[in-house]
Amino acid sequence: MNLLHTLAKISSLTLLSRIFGFMRDTIVARSFGAGIYTDAFFIAIKIPNLLRRLFAEGAFSQAFVPILAEYKNRRGHDETKLLIDHVYTWLFIALLGVTLLGVLAAPAVVWLSAPGFADSPQKFAVTVHMLRITFPYILFISLVSLAGGILNTWSKFSIPAFTPVLFNLALIIAALWLAPYCHPPAMALAWGVMLGGILQLALQIPFLRRLGLLPRFRFALHDEGVWRILKQMGPAVFGVSISQISLLINTIFASFLATGSVSWLYYADRLMEFPTGILGVALGTILLPSLSKHYADNDTDQYSALLDWGLRLTLLLALPAAVALAVLALPLISTLFLYGHFNAHDAWMTREALMAYSLGLLGLIMVKILAPGFYARQNIKTPVKIALTTLVVTQLMNLLFIGPLQHAGLALSIGLGACFNAGLLLWQLRRQQAYQPKPGWTSFILKIALAAGLMAAALFFASGSDAIWLHSNFVSRIFRLLGLVSLGAGVYFVALRVMGIHPRTFIHHAAE
Repeated sequence: MNLLHTLAKISSLTLLSRIFGFMRDTIVARSFGAGIYTDAFFIAIKIPNLLRRLFAEGAFSQAFVPILAEYKNRRGHDETKLLIDHVYTWLFIALLGVTLLGVLAAPAVVWLSAPGFADSPQKFAVTVHMLRITFPYILFISLVSLAGGILNTWSKFSIPAFTPVLFNLALIIAALWLAPYCHPPAMALAWGVMLGGILQLALQIPFLRRLGLLPRFRFALHDEGVWRILKQMGPAVFGVSISQISLLINTIFASFLATGSVSWLYYADRLMEFPTGILGVALGTILLPSLSKHYADNDTDQYSALLDWGLRLTLLLALPAAVALAVLALPLISTLFLYGHFNAHDAWMTREALMAYSLGLLGLIMVKILAPGFYARQNIKTPVKIALTTLVVTQLMNLLFIGPLQHAGLALSIGLGACFNAGLLLWQLRRQQAYQPKPGWTSFILKIALAAGLMAAALFFASGSDAIWLHSNFVSRIFRLLGLVSLGAGVYFVALRVMGIHPRTFIHHAAE
């Protein structure tokens, strides 16, 4: 399996999802702006998303995929299928209980997660109503993550990478066609979330059946693999919950700031998720099964070489992305969101958050590459300890930055905290001798930094005045933005080519 080719395929599908995601956010911004109803919706979707990352994409995947890969490589199809059935049964029962509890306790959940909303009875009531509709999403999307973990372990990366497109399509349909039939119209977004979860799960079922791995209910109290996964999930839940607690604390802070702060942070975060998803999530997805296989085979050299490849590729692509987000913050925001109820003030406020976030983009993506280095070795405790330290540091920065920088200070704390997290993860991998960098890192970093600097200068002088982006129409903005993106990419990759860095250097093969 050519990992660079696989990464390109997954990234392309993720790009498609992000394009639909930006279409979704543009439609939401134009239809509903940044106010009471969007703040309510973003809180209502944030809470099930936090639990999704906790139960599904976070702790569960970290514990499940390495053990599933071990079963696949060592124990054969029948034992692996039995493990999948038992895990599915336990996961479904647990998530059904969490979902029912969340629906019943929605007022308390909103009060705990956004206490500032209690000062506005209308905003609080709308948020509770939306949360009761969106909470079942945690059940559907967690089963989607279970299916995705199975398909990824069998190197069927394309389907899990495509499923988010259906979620975005569901929200677009809700915003455009369902909204007129809802009161308030923004309530349609909550129903779109529910529909998106159902569609994503339905898509993966035929592919699991084709592999002979479609889960079915089998209840067993003493399955060895299930208990190993649960044992790994203990510290993993704690570790993932730490990062989610950090995000939740940020939301609590933002709920006390000016109306629109939650929405400004959301729109800036959406732009950050573009490179994070295309590179960080995609690369982490293909690294975890391969690293798990090398660990199961006790092949330490290939394990270290694969990590080195991932880190170099991350730096190659993430650093220019961070620079471009900072330099082109206003052009990006105005092109995507500056329509209808989303006004120039919202654009400026979102720009502040995005520029603050961009300082931590490299760290955010590095964490998604370095953390699988521990999960593949079934070592959850080390990243948990690092996450706990990062939480403390991030909240100290929140207290330091929120006064002078308001919502942008919260974004800056998250970004710098991610860099701190990545630094500690890398130090521990080196300390535990799991990763030995290959020669040539110093010259590689200098070349990347020089190329990114040349790109930044070209984009800065070519982007023009802020007024052009605030007052021109959509067609003008989109063509200007496409021209800037082409210019930046051209300058960056030509500079790299002149300095001797070529894409074929990053071709890397791994066994399926």
